[in-house]
Amino acid sequence: MTSPNAASSDRPEARLGRLRSLLFVPGTRPEWVPKAITAGADAVILDLEDAVHPDARPEARVAVAEAVARHRGEIAVFVRVNPLDAWTGAEDVRRVVAAGAAGVVLPKVSGPADVRLADRLIGWTEAESGRPIGGTVLLPLLETAAGLAAAERVARAAARVGYLGAVTGRGGDVQRAVGYRWDRTGGGTAELRARVLLDARAGGVGHPVGGLWTDIADLDGLRGFAARNRDLGYEGMLVIHPSHVPVVNEIFGPDERELAYLRRLVSAMEEARERGENVTVFEGDMVDEAMLVTARRTLAAYGD
Repeated sequence: MTSPNAASSDRPEARLGRLRSLLFVPGTRPEWVPKAITAGADAVILDLEDAVHPDARPEARVAVAEAVARHRGEIAVFVRVNPLDAWTGAEDVRRVVAAGAAGVVLPKVSGPADVRLADRLIGWTEAESGRPIGGTVLLPLLETAAGLAAAERVARAAARVGYLGAVTGRGGDVQRAVGYRWDRTGGGTAELRARVLLDARAGGVGHPVGGLWTDIADLDGLRGFAARNRDLGYEGMLVIHPSHVPVVNEIFGPDERELAYLRRLVSAMEEARERGENVTVFEGDMVDEAMLVTARRTLAAYGD
């Protein structure tokens, strides 16, 4: 059977748009969602996988599904389910999608087959529960060497993949899979993060997200790491603590000086076009139509 949301060359942007901060909340603590809202997170990820002891997962699944169904508000609620190599993960998906989760975070992705399986299961559940077909966004976590190497094919595997990137950090699945040495500057993972970002973009992902900073108290370190992700081209980060949200939002939010520069550039190019010119000198730089398109898209992304 073909997925009701199969991948295509004209895949739409994820309906939720740009997300600067996606804050993890343990699936055993869905009552903490208001704290994520207060912190200013763009999205919350209720975690049914690593944050929940296996014996507690059935109860947590019910609690999370009930919290999702009750949720009203602007913040997007995602759920990290368990891997789909067991019925636990499949039941997670069925419950939370039927309840109306904005997105599913799929762990331990090794390649496009994992995404296609999740896409079919999500699509069937949407149809069964009366949810809009294709309305549930998918965020695959590339936590294996095979998954990281297949990032572009993972991105292309289903139209609902709206967020993707390299989530490197200290310890954990990715460091164990790749073998890099963690350092606080992120230098040991810079090439990996850049390559996966390029693959995600090539695969059509509209809003790549990265991470992860685990030192709760080191906000300066977080700021530097987030800025380096932003400079590579990431649009947001996964976050593990509410205190990290304002820092990440600031880094991935609009830079007013840059926006002012882009507004001036657009104005200068529009004046040049009125003169019949597609190239002009603007504040010492040669600018052309390509730069005008980029400037307009950047301004539009921030509602300008």
